[in-house]
Amino acid sequence: MEIVEAFLEVVGRDGPAAASSRAIAAELGVGAGALWHYFDSLDAVVAAACRRVLERTDARIASVTDGRRGLAAVDATLREILPLAKRTVDEAQVVVGFWGRLAVDRQFAGGRSDALDMWGARIQRHLAEAVDDGELVPDVPADCLAEVLLSIAVGQQVHAVLDAERADPQRQLALVHHCLMPWRPQATKMQNGCPAGSA
Repeated sequence: MEIVEAFLEVVGRDGPAAASSRAIAAELGVGAGALWHYFDSLDAVVAAACRRVLERTDARIASVTDGRRGLAAVDATLREILPLAKRTVDEAQVVVGFWGRLAVDRQFAGGRSDALDMWGARIQRHLAEAVDDGELVPDVPADCLAEVLLSIAVGQQVHAVLDAERADPQRQLALVHHCLMPWRPQATKMQNGCPAGSA
């Protein structure tokens, strides 16, 4: 819908704080009152925009993992969620920047939960492939590791909004690498659950 796209355009260009009903209407070249023929409130626009972001992310994940498996597919999946480039940073702004306002939106909350569950299951499946392909050791806790990796991705979305320095792309990818490293066949001896010498 054009209103949702206008909202996303304003957020991407000017930031979430600038995405008022007046700014969205100006982006469309219409009066602000015209928006409410389609949405009940700005919160409803935000919820629709967040759902659009999740749908686009899911479509990209499906596209980039087509024909890939194992750790290559895990990496491709996470790169579409982590805020590594302008597009995914803008998406993080939409999702995280209005989280407080959307906390009461049951429909949105369910949609996000469904997306996270689906992405987590996808990552877990690719981790199992990595075990089959010898990229990870057989006793890797794929379910827990998938949850940790997804938590990192979501957490980095928060950092992209609240603390841009901590959302540095190389740092984000290093966190993913660090989580996977102990479970690679060539990993060094573990000490208290961490690779030796990592402290």
